[in-house]
Amino acid sequence: MTDWDDIRLFLELAREGSLSAAARRLKVDHSTVARRVAALEKQLDLRLFDRLARGYVLTEEGEALLNTAERMETEALALQRQASGRPAMQGNVRISTSPMLASLFLAPRLAEFRKLHPDIRLALSGNNRVVDLNRREADIALRLTKPNESGLIARRIGAVGFGLYAGAKYLAATKPKDYGFVGYDETLGQISQQHWLEQQLRGRPIVFLCSDMTTMYHATCADMGVAVLPHFIGTTDPQLRGVATEMAAPDREVWLLVHPDLRRAPRVRAAMDYLVALFARDRRLLEQGAATRTNKRRALPR
Repeated sequence: MTDWDDIRLFLELAREGSLSAAARRLKVDHSTVARRVAALEKQLDLRLFDRLARGYVLTEEGEALLNTAERMETEALALQRQASGRPAMQGNVRISTSPMLASLFLAPRLAEFRKLHPDIRLALSGNNRVVDLNRREADIALRLTKPNESGLIARRIGAVGFGLYAGAKYLAATKPKDYGFVGYDETLGQISQQHWLEQQLRGRPIVFLCSDMTTMYHATCADMGVAVLPHFIGTTDPQLRGVATEMAAPDREVWLLVHPDLRRAPRVRAAMDYLVALFARDRRLLEQGAATRTNKRRALPR
């Protein structure tokens, strides 16, 4: 009888195309993936992959097995979700969101949830990868773009406003025409904040590139230059001051996603309700910031 774990390894290797990538996804050693897939081929008496220099490529027999394996995965994951939805106000709830929301907004505000629900353990993951809720990579996802996946329940729960900010010392020591800017590298060059920043440059340079908001925030506090930061960060950190602009930066909507099989699970429902209430409570801070400290003498020149 074929082991389901071997089918999972086969699926990940088929999707990723390399031992190392599949191993990272499954959190096992790459030699384990190679050994178990070879054992599966021997058991089935089929060659499932061609081992090429560029990676593992499915054979015709492998393509045929892939369709069956994906159906098995769908049923297995549905069974797991239904089992996870049992009525108990305890257990783990995995929340996935952007690094910015995870580290700078949510983490400092989740201690109250722990007090309200001491038997529920939250696992907060901050990354820029879109997790697959259908494959149970998380229980709840908070995203900064409107989702387009089918089969998930999505709700807009708020928005995050942005503006230009820099260190107070940097602004005091630098003339507006000499401002340098902190921006995203090519991994996030397509997002709306970066496009808006490029419109504000007017020939001035981006002097520092990074791949996440937390790094951008710390670089700005260290007087690296002027950056597009969320208002809830820029207006609450005493090291930072706002820089006035003629055109407002675009907001980013916040969407909460959950799989239908989990939305009624008490522990997941409790986490969802807390997040919705949290974003409603801090709506003004998120969208407009605290009392704004815009340095009007340091407005961007036309």
